[in-house]
Amino acid sequence: MYSYETVTEALNDLKMRGFTADFNIQSNAIECRELNLQLHPADFEIVEFYRFEGDSNPGDEEVVYAIESKEGLKGVLVDAFGIYSDELSSEILDKLRIGR
Repeated sequence: MYSYETVTEALNDLKMRGFTADFNIQSNAIECRELNLQLHPADFEIVEFYRFEGDSNPGDEEVVYAIESKEGLKGVLVDAFGIYSDELSSEILDKLRIGR
């Protein structure tokens, strides 16, 4: 596992290592808008994750997930702790719980 000081450092290195898709959270899937693609929990694995906690504000906490689909698509998902928790399906919450 790698070690990063900032979210930006993690994102830049992951991109250089082939994690180029940009994923966003939906209620029951993750989505890559650029590719018009949705991946449900059974369609992807979290291969790495990195937690970042804000030095001055505990609310500035984020997790960077390195994700790979079953078809080999690699990308990243950045999630702020707790923002989406009420809107997500239990399957997505279970999948993302690894980084929380």
